[in-house]
Amino acid sequence: MPQKSFLLGLACLPVCAQIADTTALTEQAAALRALVQEAPRLRLEKTEFKIQPPGPDFGIGYPSAVTMDRDGLIYVLQRSEEPGRSTVRGKADPVLVVNRDGKLLRSWGKGLFKIPHSIRIDPKGNIWTVDSSSSLVMKFTLLGEKLLEISVGGQPPTKSAFNGTTDIAFAPNGHIFISDGYGNARILEYTADGKRLREWGSAGSGPGQFRQPHSIAIDEHGVIYVADRQNGRLQRFDLNGRYLGEWANLGMVTTVTMGGGALWIGTQQRNEPTGAEGWLMKIDRQSGKILGYVESAHGHHMLNVTADGDLLSGARPDTVLWFRGSR
Repeated sequence: MPQKSFLLGLACLPVCAQIADTTALTEQAAALRALVQEAPRLRLEKTEFKIQPPGPDFGIGYPSAVTMDRDGLIYVLQRSEEPGRSTVRGKADPVLVVNRDGKLLRSWGKGLFKIPHSIRIDPKGNIWTVDSSSSLVMKFTLLGEKLLEISVGGQPPTKSAFNGTTDIAFAPNGHIFISDGYGNARILEYTADGKRLREWGSAGSGPGQFRQPHSIAIDEHGVIYVADRQNGRLQRFDLNGRYLGEWANLGMVTTVTMGGGALWIGTQQRNEPTGAEGWLMKIDRQSGKILGYVESAHGHHMLNVTADGDLLSGARPDTVLWFRGSR
């Protein structure tokens, strides 16, 4: 090859790689759109309701995650004091408990959080929260009494305040699994009383590697599902961390959860900015096929599903997104 052509080829490498990546993402977006169009739209009624502040100085920020207990009370983990990002400043506690009309019943957590990220309810009815800055995972009663605190630690130095854990899931044997996706790229296993047992995973794009494991869920058979957000896939593992496979055609999978005996995800196109409009999808656990979907608007950051199959997530500051099935 002539010297000039060789040098031109070297100069093209980064530009050509970027063009190839853009082309691949565009093709993936078209393929995902086709899958969605072929899937049935779920008959769920979309409801948005605002949380009613008890006073004018009770500022409420972005609901990072929303869940519901067995009595139908709604638990909102919100960011009214998120450092460097939130435009809302107020006296609202991070954890808000509201009824189905959005009326505030109780709240807690002032001073316990830096960046509230995920809220889940375990099989015994306890509330768990995950902080994506401090890497603290906390367990509460339904009334807000703190029962346990796990300091995950091991955070590498980064410039972002987002530098810690992302989500939590509960295994059939009582153990808890935590995704540590900001700063790290790993999954950690703990006993029910907070003793660390093991961790696995590393940064990368291969099987069992992660680029921002953003959410985690475990089914009744002990299959672990991890939303590997920046790799654009849903990976599957057994309880020992052994890789079982992945589905890489579902877009930028942001959240995953089990509810009503079904597997659900929240996702969006990979060629759009994080937080763009997307979908909440019901997924076949054997094939990865989309069994049904609803448009999520911007409400696919963290998803919880009730036993009746209702979907709950945050939408905008002080606003909860609720998809209800017919009763």
